[in-house]
Amino acid sequence: MLDDTLKTQLQSYLQRVSQPFELVASLANPGAPTDDDVRVQQLLADIVQASDGKISARFDGDNARKPSFSLVRPNGPALNLTFAGLPLGHEFTSLVLALLWTGGHPPKVEADVIEQIKGLNGDFNFEVYMSLSCHNCPDVVQALSLMAVLNPRIKTTVIEGGMFQDEVNERQIMAVPSTFLNGAPFGSGRMLVEEIVAKIDTGAADKDAAKLSAKDPYEVLIVGGGPAGAAAAVYAARKGIRVGVAAERFGGQTNDTMAIENYISVLETDGPKFAAALEAQVRHYGVDIMNLQRAAKLVPATTEGGLVEVHLDNGGVLKSRSVILSTGARWRNVNCPGEDQYRNKGVAYCPHCDGPLFKGKRVAVIGGGNSGVEAAIDLAGIVAHVTLIEFADQLKADAVLVNKLKSLPNVTIHVNAQTTEITGDGEKVNGLSYKDRATDEVHHVELQGVFVQIGLVPNTEWLKGTLNLSRFGEIEVDAKGHTNVPGVFAAGDCTTVPYKQIVIAAGDGSKAALSAFDHLIRTPVAA
Repeated sequence: MLDDTLKTQLQSYLQRVSQPFELVASLANPGAPTDDDVRVQQLLADIVQASDGKISARFDGDNARKPSFSLVRPNGPALNLTFAGLPLGHEFTSLVLALLWTGGHPPKVEADVIEQIKGLNGDFNFEVYMSLSCHNCPDVVQALSLMAVLNPRIKTTVIEGGMFQDEVNERQIMAVPSTFLNGAPFGSGRMLVEEIVAKIDTGAADKDAAKLSAKDPYEVLIVGGGPAGAAAAVYAARKGIRVGVAAERFGGQTNDTMAIENYISVLETDGPKFAAALEAQVRHYGVDIMNLQRAAKLVPATTEGGLVEVHLDNGGVLKSRSVILSTGARWRNVNCPGEDQYRNKGVAYCPHCDGPLFKGKRVAVIGGGNSGVEAAIDLAGIVAHVTLIEFADQLKADAVLVNKLKSLPNVTIHVNAQTTEITGDGEKVNGLSYKDRATDEVHHVELQGVFVQIGLVPNTEWLKGTLNLSRFGEIEVDAKGHTNVPGVFAAGDCTTVPYKQIVIAAGDGSKAALSAFDHLIRTPVAA
């Protein structure tokens, strides 16, 4: 089942298992094993062999889903963790971690999160559907697996959708990861363990708010954990001062990016790896990271050198001598059927980042402003054909850009056209439907990718009335990242700085941190 390289890696990992346990398989036809039964048997045999006798396997299970296998500790705490199907592909790491945690190896999770999981009171039966090619699924699978390992009242079943297609169709699951709790839909898409725990621990928000409010003031508090926020944190922490980061989702939009090939010195990586690397470097410098925290209100200092307050959604209040706002922006959505379903499966938002992935294919660009026309021109040099869809009756981009676009032989332009649906085969995009607004006639275009270019929405709604925003909602900053509020700086995609790119945001964050430090050393501390 596993190739020699994976067997060698597995053997090195399983040396960390200190507490023996069993793998109990439930087969569809034990007497005459099906092909899937045989694959599960082979996988378990490879695990047993790699464990040097610490893990054993038997094949007399009676789980309703077949083939499947459960992790069982005969002489240890109760455990309710089952894998239905084969956790290979992107999920091989999830399987290895589950084996290690079951065998006594400690998880790399904050101690307070572990205690919170152990203290959850209630019976929770999770079912998570995944696919072996999904890069967002492992976060959810690993989180729910860990919860089952730590708390005997939590049951987790990880289901490979491809092997249980009838079940997927019956439950009308159109995207993975898809999670059910006690038989009801619980969540769709990527979730971290902290998010899942907070969602089922009803008293978590109040406890978290009290803990946050009790923290000592920071010298630099960064709101937002994308490339700008991470860079600001590193540069500020290297000054030897107290730094905190309050982030709604550390890594920001990079978590949703399939491929990053234009960050200088990094030939290629994917978004989740890049986000993890950002967090690892920030933690290396001892920065206090407060993840899953959404800012709700900014209260400027009332005196020179006084403390700025950041109020959070959960009621917590953080204080700091200076604040760097790096809340980023989100892509403006078309809000048509298929957009969410095929996000990162053909629906993309950054031609610079994702364009090369569509080399030689047919794509569409939605949007006829400067960003849309520039994207179409850019893509035309890479892909086989570009179809540009614009809602208005004419392109809104600068004339020089429009003329350039019209000169390209592999571009088709449709104006006065409303996108009505992005279609796919269940796995990836295969077309786009649009309505001619003049005739109401609906047309369908076959293609492999759709780039949405109808603008960015800065995540600054919570700042209205507090500091100066542009007519687009961006935070107005000067060349050094200053806002109009003393002690408050801003960086990255949420600001008026042009060109929303990872490398530019990182540079902006570094600059804002240096400006904040300069402010600190020049401003007396208020009594």
